[in-house]
Amino acid sequence: MKLRIVAVGKLKLRAERELCDEYYARLRRSGSLEEHELEDGPKLLAAMQQKLAGANVVALDVKGKTLTSEELARRLDGLASRGKGTVALALGGADGLPKEILATAAERWSLSALTFPHRLARIVLAEQLYRAVSILRGEPYHH
Repeated sequence: MKLRIVAVGKLKLRAERELCDEYYARLRRSGSLEEHELEDGPKLLAAMQQKLAGANVVALDVKGKTLTSEELARRLDGLASRGKGTVALALGGADGLPKEILATAAERWSLSALTFPHRLARIVLAEQLYRAVSILRGEPYHH
């Protein structure tokens, strides 16, 4: 499975970066993973469209569908089996994702009905992706 995380902003705190990187390392053992951190500003939309090109795009959005971990695993597997097999997950900044990204995404998912700070959402996404891949591989991480 090929995963691509396209996020607005950078993880600046060392503890946040290390935690994300731990899950990313685990994910890379099961397939490929790319992470792209984009700067917010007037060129964001073009940069985001470039990084999302050629992939099945999931927009992470507060108004998206809330999934269980098992549902997320099945949806992720379904998206990975289409087209070129790359699933790109787009995560916006403080103002969310550009409307053009939301309009063209294959799916919209919400990580929770709760509102998370961007940095925490990135960590939750990393962990849930690892959990989903573990579920698909039948590994004991998810109980």
